[in-house]
Amino acid sequence: MENKVNYLEGQLNTITKQILQIDVDMFAKVTGDYSPVHFDHEFAAKTRFKQPIAHGLLGASLISAVLGTKLPGPGCIYLSQTLKFLAPVFVGDVITAEVKVKTWHNEKKILTLNTRCFNQNNVDVITGEASVLVDTLL
Repeated sequence: MENKVNYLEGQLNTITKQILQIDVDMFAKVTGDYSPVHFDHEFAAKTRFKQPIAHGLLGASLISAVLGTKLPGPGCIYLSQTLKFLAPVFVGDVITAEVKVKTWHNEKKILTLNTRCFNQNNVDVITGEASVLVDTLL
């Protein structure tokens, strides 16, 4: 069956989530990343951040949530993602992940999107670009 979906440049969608300590704990449990920069207050106090920071990929995973549930939505397949980590995410921060259509290659069924995560102060914490395959959409 032919995919009749059309994506327009600039089309966007978001997800917003407060990062809680349980999120950091569960992310570490899943990945095995128990770096002291995420958990040890004394260790983190000696870093430029002065306190524990959330895993960078925990914040970036919110981009995946937007792609898989909102734009383009269920059934899309991640092909690639670039990430630039610009600022730390702390427990308690409210992070918004935003994806915005950059290009739609209808013949290849590949959607390229600008990706961005920013905090409650509108400070970009992560930027990048994603490509997804969309011909598997249900």
